[in-house]
Amino acid sequence: MLDYDLHCHSTISDGLLSPADLMARAAERGVKFIALTDHDDLSGLPEAAAAAELHGMQFINGVEISVTWRNHTLHIVGLHINPVYQSLVDGLHAIRSGRGTRAKLMADSLAKSGIPGALEGAYKHASNHGIIGRTHFARFLVEGGHCKDVRSVFKNYLVKGKPGYVAHQWASLSDAVGWICGSGGVAVLAHPGRYTVARKGMGQKTLRELLREFADLGGQGIEVVCGSHTPEQYAEFARYADEFNLLASCGSDFHGPGESYRDLGRLPDFPLSCRPVWLAWEGDQLSCSTSSPSVLVGQEAVERTGC
Repeated sequence: MLDYDLHCHSTISDGLLSPADLMARAAERGVKFIALTDHDDLSGLPEAAAAAELHGMQFINGVEISVTWRNHTLHIVGLHINPVYQSLVDGLHAIRSGRGTRAKLMADSLAKSGIPGALEGAYKHASNHGIIGRTHFARFLVEGGHCKDVRSVFKNYLVKGKPGYVAHQWASLSDAVGWICGSGGVAVLAHPGRYTVARKGMGQKTLRELLREFADLGGQGIEVVCGSHTPEQYAEFARYADEFNLLASCGSDFHGPGESYRDLGRLPDFPLSCRPVWLAWEGDQLSCSTSSPSVLVGQEAVERTGC
């Protein structure tokens, strides 16, 4: 079993646990190396880093950036980033500024389908109003009895062709990878299996085009073992990692008890052919690095992220 978990979320974005409580849960479940990767926001990193140190875990600065590529929404995880790299800070601020407008349009769509009060209901579930997103709307829909759980929401609402879905233009792939690499980090394509199995998802040809462009831009990793992948997909994306010379990453994508495909930690090991993503920083091989990654603590981190 892997003792790394390099993809999880706190209340800073759409998780249910505070950064400190998230670290405590990870430690209880045997995690030794952990990255907090909240959506488009860095302000939870200081609290998480301090808590991870308290529990004897090695902390890796992370983020998950929302990206639009062609007509697909993707997520790019940044690992071992420098959280005060100005281009990254400014880029994430720009992404967050568009979330409020999208939320209003999502609520309008739900209202037209007979579900009023969605905007206020979603914000009630968002500890950080700047990162209002689909998961917060999903919790509102569960609370209102429209679906039995958060995962089932995304079969009937908030996805393309269903009530509550709003197309949105996120960051470009080149910008996201550039911000991460410019900060000294490693860019990782998150949960690629979701892009191929989703309704109107990518075919194999499009996926290969994405992976080639991602690698050409400086992307270095792909999530092989993650919460939403099946064992068959571990092998599939291990093959893609080998084909495109990408390092293999792993993460639960944990959001909260009862909401996630997998709890923190206790991830199965990589297929034998994989080269783990942590070789990039443990071996000091960050070829696109322009600055040394660091953990920033205290109020200064919040001020620099513009949150």
